[in-house]
Amino acid sequence: MFRRILVANRGEIALRVIRACRSLGIESVTVFSEADRGAPWLREADAAVCIGPARADRSYLDAGAILQAAEQTACQAIHPGYGFLAENAVFSARAAQQGIAFVGPGPAAMRRMGDKIEAKRTMASAGVPTIPGTIGLLSGLDQACLEAREIGYPVLLKATAGGGGKGMRRCEREEDLSRAFGEASLEAEKAFGNAGLYLEKYLEGGRHVEFQVLCDAFGASVHLGERECSVQRNHQKLIEESPSPVVDGGTRDGMGARVARAVAGFGYRNAGTVEFLRAPDGALYFMEMNTRLQVEHPVTEMVTGVDLVAEQIRIAAHERLHFAQDDVRMDGHAIEFRINAEDPAEGFRPDPGLVREFRAPGGGGDSVRVRWDSAVEPGYRIPPHYDSLVGKLIVHAPDRLRAIEAGRRALESLHVGGVKTTASLLRSVLDHPRFLQGEYDVGFLAASGLLRG
Repeated sequence: MFRRILVANRGEIALRVIRACRSLGIESVTVFSEADRGAPWLREADAAVCIGPARADRSYLDAGAILQAAEQTACQAIHPGYGFLAENAVFSARAAQQGIAFVGPGPAAMRRMGDKIEAKRTMASAGVPTIPGTIGLLSGLDQACLEAREIGYPVLLKATAGGGGKGMRRCEREEDLSRAFGEASLEAEKAFGNAGLYLEKYLEGGRHVEFQVLCDAFGASVHLGERECSVQRNHQKLIEESPSPVVDGGTRDGMGARVARAVAGFGYRNAGTVEFLRAPDGALYFMEMNTRLQVEHPVTEMVTGVDLVAEQIRIAAHERLHFAQDDVRMDGHAIEFRINAEDPAEGFRPDPGLVREFRAPGGGGDSVRVRWDSAVEPGYRIPPHYDSLVGKLIVHAPDRLRAIEAGRRALESLHVGGVKTTASLLRSVLDHPRFLQGEYDVGFLAASGLLRG
């Protein structure tokens, strides 16, 4: 096992990794930018190193500065958390060249699954269903129009690199495609340095369902069930739950086993998430794989009892998975709410600033558990330079309806004074009939009327 790990991230995920290190008896070193000097999570680490100014490209995205900090503090491994350099294959390779373990997959697997077209080929060859569409890159608008006629409208134009909805356009007709092609290509080039696009059939009423997998370096793999992530705004997840209200045990076991075998088959190691679009008829179609820890990983931890961050570290330390698929049990229901410092009434405008008052969410007890993953405290100033996440509220109860009620109580008890947050919107979602019935899809929030300011 490692003696010391560098945490190459900030905020709640840095704190989450630091605490996992402590549970394993590992010292932690965290890095920080000038904007985060004196931040609450730095106190939890055994040491902290400043790596640059506020701008992310000169601090948290500066691979050289992070690797230098790891060497100077004699760290044997780097945990990237999520975001920033977590899916950067070059960074993973540079760490390996310097003899520092990367807590995540190797660069080859990261490159394979980071390219959406290659990922689609890989999963299709392993027998995992994929969304109907083009297999290779589009050569230009003429080919896109020909392919779209063959696939049938509506179609989704997508960037082969990156994510978060960038380089993505829904096209209802050929005129839409003609207009969107150049826009999407330019956006993809600016965001990811790769202008490549491909087409997929747009499935009306689709739901976002993803499977959590763990693979060790010895070929063993398991899945930890699925998460439902269909409450989204502009392709950004707001609420996640596990298990999905619409995935039955047979589908869970069958598709979970299939994806675990598929990723182990091409040598994947560590934690990963295989994302699917669920069609209204119940069919699951592979979309992409995230080669890192997900923001929503706590809901899986709550229903399985598996500490995913600790497992990541054990696998990176070349340990075997210490449990098999038959040992995995899903118990109860968990829901995660992402609380952002944003104003829903003003188009989700970020609202960074001083947290003058803070009260953590409560409402646990008996058969209900409430978890609050955050590094925010009274007097902390949320900087404008990074994402606006205040914290993640996770509730767990014996069944979905009791989990929803626990979520209501916890959201009502949460208080963040000094900045606006999305908590009130999330409370409204819980009261919506479609969410209560579990009959929602990725278009639910936009069509619900809840986003009107």
